[in-house]
Amino acid sequence: MTGRILIVDTVPTNRIVLKVKMLAAQFSVDACGSRKDAEEVIARQKPDLILINLSDPIEDRHGFCRELKENPDTAAIAIISVGVADTARARFAALDAGADDVLPRPINDALLLARMRSLLRVRHARHELMLRDGTSRALGFEEARRNFDATARIALLSRHAISGDALAAQLNSGLSVPVTRLETDTVLANSVAPVPDLFVIDGTQDNDGGRAVFRLISDLRSRAETRLSTLFVILPHNEPEIAAMVLDLGADDAVSLDISDDEMVLRARALVRQKLLHDKLRDTVRDGLHAAVTDPLTGLYNRRYVEPHLSRMAEQARVSQREFAVMMLDIDHFKSINDRYGHAAGDKVLIEIANRLRENLRAIDLVARIGGEEFMVAMPNTNNEQGHIAADRLRKLISARPFSLGPDKPQLNVTMSVGVAVGGLERLNRVQIDTMCNLADEALYAAKSAGRDKVAMSQRLAS
Repeated sequence: MTGRILIVDTVPTNRIVLKVKMLAAQFSVDACGSRKDAEEVIARQKPDLILINLSDPIEDRHGFCRELKENPDTAAIAIISVGVADTARARFAALDAGADDVLPRPINDALLLARMRSLLRVRHARHELMLRDGTSRALGFEEARRNFDATARIALLSRHAISGDALAAQLNSGLSVPVTRLETDTVLANSVAPVPDLFVIDGTQDNDGGRAVFRLISDLRSRAETRLSTLFVILPHNEPEIAAMVLDLGADDAVSLDISDDEMVLRARALVRQKLLHDKLRDTVRDGLHAAVTDPLTGLYNRRYVEPHLSRMAEQARVSQREFAVMMLDIDHFKSINDRYGHAAGDKVLIEIANRLRENLRAIDLVARIGGEEFMVAMPNTNNEQGHIAADRLRKLISARPFSLGPDKPQLNVTMSVGVAVGGLERLNRVQIDTMCNLADEALYAAKSAGRDKVAMSQRLAS
């Protein structure tokens, strides 16, 4: 598991216990006891997630959470409140202050880690969308609108009439938009239009160890039309293991039925805001950038998009103190493909290579076509060893199976050479980023000179 965690707790024993658990889960961990120390850690290197005890009798920790969520530079940091009293009032106060979840002590370790994984998935997705949104604004496109002009669509899925009606009434009493009651089997058997922004899933009456809810979440996440909807699962009281599994399967939130009406409504509103924000960011990327910054043949980003995006990636690397890798990839003997089989065949090879690269990279990675047969891949949070492994994997997937050139033409074996440069811990300006790209180019030339179908690493960092 990866991610940088900040623990804020006045009690040293609490900090030590949590830190040991986080280190065992392979997180990078900072721990401190005061708000001042926490602010210094956040300024130095933004954490991905904060575990904070809001019960401090001296400092206003609730105010601290509000300030973090209201500051655009720290709003995306996930916050879990640990240690508050397990009362409706305390839980609501923590969520109202900006905490993404509340886990009173004693903390169930499986549920804590599952909740952290869920929040980090959301944070990484938002980070990727914000990074691309920032690039679009740097290119002069319109900023995503702040006010949501769409009416949220909320659906309740339940196999049980009594509990389903009760949950629908509970949500309708506090939400400004109506909650539509849908039969679970109907949703699974037919497409739902329009697709809900939020599915509230009633698992309160199931006595099968959560298996029905598990299948439903997996099904909703696997369908193209519902995979981006947010999922809010309501479970019976005191089922932390089922809640942990629900979150790991892709639910955005999971709570017990015994929470207060106010807390349930607050959580539902937060999930709707999250969904609509992501929708707006996706719209900005899709509509504002597509025509201007994509290669019409392969659909990949082009050089115009790459330059400002790398600048933002470099700044993120400096702040997080995590390196990023730049790869230059070039098709071996591409000219001979065009000369022998024609440019239409060459285009088929370019399109298939673009597809293979795109399908084998993370959402946050950048893949672009920057020349005739030359591609670039940029990977955040990637050190020298990881960069080499990733580059060799991409090289192998190109040569792993032949390329189809069309009817009545032979299949063609194609190889690709890769050059890699890694850097980003220091502040990089435009010239230094260009230098880093040049180092990857030099490594690419070395891979070509070594016989092609090779990976070569730059031995110099951009400076």
